[in-house]
Amino acid sequence: MPPKSKPDTSGFEKLKKDLSAGRPDRLYIFHGEETYLRDHYLGRLREAVLTGGLGEFNRHDLSAKDMSPHALEEAVDCLPMMAERTLVEITDFDLFKAGEKEEYIRILSNLPDYCCLVFLYDVLEYKPDARTKLAQTLKTHGTAVNFARQGQRELTDWVRRHFKAQGKEIDLRLCEELIFLCGDLMQNLQQEISKISSYARGDRITREDIEAVATPELSAVVFRIAEAIGEKNYDKAAKVLGELYQMQKSPYEIMSALGKQQRQLYSARLALDSGRNAAWVAKLWGMRYPADRLMVSARRFSLPWCRRAVIRCAQTDLAMKSTGQDAKELLTVLLLELANTA
Repeated sequence: MPPKSKPDTSGFEKLKKDLSAGRPDRLYIFHGEETYLRDHYLGRLREAVLTGGLGEFNRHDLSAKDMSPHALEEAVDCLPMMAERTLVEITDFDLFKAGEKEEYIRILSNLPDYCCLVFLYDVLEYKPDARTKLAQTLKTHGTAVNFARQGQRELTDWVRRHFKAQGKEIDLRLCEELIFLCGDLMQNLQQEISKISSYARGDRITREDIEAVATPELSAVVFRIAEAIGEKNYDKAAKVLGELYQMQKSPYEIMSALGKQQRQLYSARLALDSGRNAAWVAKLWGMRYPADRLMVSARRFSLPWCRRAVIRCAQTDLAMKSTGQDAKELLTVLLLELANTA
């Protein structure tokens, strides 16, 4: 598996400059996983464009089912009322699967200066076909803004600022552990920060505060299973498995997460044996936070064991989906086997 490339942030940087200068452009495409950032900057864009007492009157929303070249042109051609600009927002409309592409190209190539048009991809994934004339039109006349997951430094700073806004302090190590436990999407982290801050008695967040109220992601809990296996502690692994069932996780979900975790562990063991570091593994998987812990865990296992674990996870996953055997029983047998052979 080749190392994953970093997301293109040029559109995001341009949007920030446009907003700082108070001069939003005429066409943006908003997409990406980090919905918290997307909603934040969409709010800032609305504030920048919809000025004056009749601001919201100059906003025009179109859904995918209502979209057509005629509907888009009507919205774009609406003159601003008692303001300088209008804002047209279109949600989850796949331009590249639409008919009448030449008409859309004509409209997008001739947007009036008073109009700011935003294509918002929320549920739908933005997949431009770079070979097409439409893609070239969007590149020439618009800005695609990818709201990607944030890097470690940016996200840890953001988490600490949000705790501080709640009157709490959190040290860097605990901040990283929180992100590992709850994931690196801001929308979810914001909710966890609020819960933990409300629960914590002191001015400084402790590990006990986090463990008491934070809701862990499936991947973080499955990582605890791998740690238990590394300790040859089947009882501990089975206890964590029981916690996952209490969280209403199906054996199929758990098996998928465990299989991925074992593949990551295998790559970490390969990295150790070839002199590579945690940064290489993080880049390989697009990870940001658990890579150091993964490398520590990988030191407990031999390369042949890791290879065998990956194979057995794949075999168990296939058996769950094709043989009709009890999925929970298959998963329990797998954990027992892995713990006994580690």
